[in-house]
Amino acid sequence: MEALLNEWLWQEQYWLPPGIGWQDTEMTEDEGHFPLPRDLIYALPLAFAFIVLRYVFERWVAVPLSRYLGVKDRIRIRVPSVPKLEAFYKQSSRQPSQTQVVSLVKQCGLSQRKIQTWFRHRRNQDRPSNTKKFSEASWRFVFYLIAFAAGLSSLINTSWFWDHRECWRGYPKQPVTDAHYWYYMLEMGFYLSLLLSVSVDVKRKDFKEQVVHHIATLFLIAFSYCANYVRVGLLVMLVHDSSDFLLESAKMFHYAVWTRTCDSLFVVFAVVFLITRLVVFPCRIIHTTMVLSLEFYQPFFGYYFFNILLLVLQALHIFWAYLIVRMVRKFVFKGKVEGDERSDADSEDDNDKEVEEEPEDEGNECNWEQRQKTSLASNCVLNNLTNQGSVTSRLPKAR
Repeated sequence: MEALLNEWLWQEQYWLPPGIGWQDTEMTEDEGHFPLPRDLIYALPLAFAFIVLRYVFERWVAVPLSRYLGVKDRIRIRVPSVPKLEAFYKQSSRQPSQTQVVSLVKQCGLSQRKIQTWFRHRRNQDRPSNTKKFSEASWRFVFYLIAFAAGLSSLINTSWFWDHRECWRGYPKQPVTDAHYWYYMLEMGFYLSLLLSVSVDVKRKDFKEQVVHHIATLFLIAFSYCANYVRVGLLVMLVHDSSDFLLESAKMFHYAVWTRTCDSLFVVFAVVFLITRLVVFPCRIIHTTMVLSLEFYQPFFGYYFFNILLLVLQALHIFWAYLIVRMVRKFVFKGKVEGDERSDADSEDDNDKEVEEEPEDEGNECNWEQRQKTSLASNCVLNNLTNQGSVTSRLPKAR
């Protein structure tokens, strides 16, 4: 197996410029450490360590912090136990069609109205609470903030941070310091932990884009390390971390309904995001990988593959920037955002946003008062990051 990998996967023309062999990249201990593919194996235990650390953080830090900041969860109406409906909900569909509803009527002996109401309340039960969303945002905020501070402190005194031509001088025989090595491993372990836990995290509008982003990021980190594109890879990670912690902090205050603080942080995030992702990233980083690098070596497979990954990230940046600009435009010109255009908005089906309204023959006075309180409590929590719309516009219809 090792011979097969050496013969096929680790061919020099894939990873190194023309005229350079693996023997040319060997370094002594005095010269420093050259990136080796086997170093990436440490990212897997780090990913599991992040998952455990995240569980502890969310339970013992994030939840008490959410209560301190005033995060409130919506009151959900518990559905009665109907085994046939529950089995259909889990095995077939969460939103049955009209034909399926008619079939369920015959099986359960309930009216169509009761079955539709049951499914609506059942979907509401599965929606993540504001506390859960706050906990996720606070975990990512802490990591991105620490990563950005650590990355900036380790790069600000390097020559390639200011002059991007230095990213390629002496390539590929460029040693990697211990600080940059661990920065790489921690970033890769963190994104791997996000990918492993994506199925249990809050699903959002841009769920597919987030999965593509995580996969592209992992490929980018792994390939850039194996091909010793570490200097450029460090700049890419720093650019991303510079705006991510601002977004997560804005989401935290959004769930706590600190509207002014949330609005201010979101505006700062939008400015930083647009500058770093639409100006710095393409004009500085992609430019140095596609143009400046050719001054030092001829193109090879790694050159094309690495730049393709960067262009995939840039396409995602443009997609998210479009959503952010639409949201900022509504906020500036209309004074409110009627819908969350932001990429990290909660993904809730439009059908699930219907007002919870029980059939008339089921309700009594006590249940009606409870349903009124539930609806008002739901309306007191902002559904959008900068939503300043009128609460009365979303009150339940009169019976």
